[in-house]
Amino acid sequence: MGAAVLALVRLNPERMAALTAAGYAVREGAKYPSRMDALRDAGDTVRAVLTNGRGGLTSAEMEMLPKLELVCTVGAGYESVDLNMAQSRGIAVAHCPDTNAPAVADSAMMLLLATTRRLLQADRFVRSGGWQEQWRIETPIICSKRLGILGLGTIGGRIAHRAAHGFDMTVGYHNRTALTASSFRYFNSLIELARWADFLIAAAPGGAGTRHLINADVLTALGPNGYLVNIGRGTVVDTEALIDALQAKRIAGAGLDVVEGEPSVPPRLLQFDNVVVTPHCAGRAPESHTAATALILANLNAYFAGKPLLSPVSSKV
Repeated sequence: MGAAVLALVRLNPERMAALTAAGYAVREGAKYPSRMDALRDAGDTVRAVLTNGRGGLTSAEMEMLPKLELVCTVGAGYESVDLNMAQSRGIAVAHCPDTNAPAVADSAMMLLLATTRRLLQADRFVRSGGWQEQWRIETPIICSKRLGILGLGTIGGRIAHRAAHGFDMTVGYHNRTALTASSFRYFNSLIELARWADFLIAAAPGGAGTRHLINADVLTALGPNGYLVNIGRGTVVDTEALIDALQAKRIAGAGLDVVEGEPSVPPRLLQFDNVVVTPHCAGRAPESHTAATALILANLNAYFAGKPLLSPVSSKV
């Protein structure tokens, strides 16, 4: 039997079968009473851990796994993996960038359209017996408008491509630094980007460096006709500031696949008809799952064969 792997994320039958067929001895954390029980039981045998960006792996948890050599997150995020501890112990870290990026980018545009065009409100109206003669709401188009993107990475770049080439939108973005290879307009101030944009999509990763980047000042700059979409991490948006902005009608609406403090969603956020919330499912698609499984296996196989990881992040500490 091959290396012992502890999965701290749920594995569907297809992914479990793929890992087992590749020779790995997989322990499923979901079958234990708690995460801590799984870690204790795995202690002296596990050489690799599968986790995700939000669940991560702390330094204390790494200390429970003396034989740990590799941590692999099943998505692009890795913000809750203690990279400093991993580096100090020589533990390799990999992630799965781009495997769900097409699905997330599709979902970003879906949320933008659903929110601006009041899709769910219109659906409820028809289901309650209404029709065109009674529908008094006029909703804005998105084509040929200005789209601001916070985080022009893999996912942000795909959103920009869909917006520019599918909807004839003018795209601007804010990163920590400008991307020399990008033809889109760079704003070195997020507030200036929000002031310029008709719509603002947050595609930034989580972590301390991005917490509450979208705050009351940014939302005020976006303005009463502006819409916010967040498919990055819930912590990027100051939720209380967002609720206040919606209450005071300082922005026109929001589409959220991620929420600060999820899976708990503030009831006040759900009171607005101009807010669409989905359960952090933007990246979920059969194609995403297949691609992630292939990359997880490729990273595991490469590492245990003494070859370079295909998608390492340990060098980014």
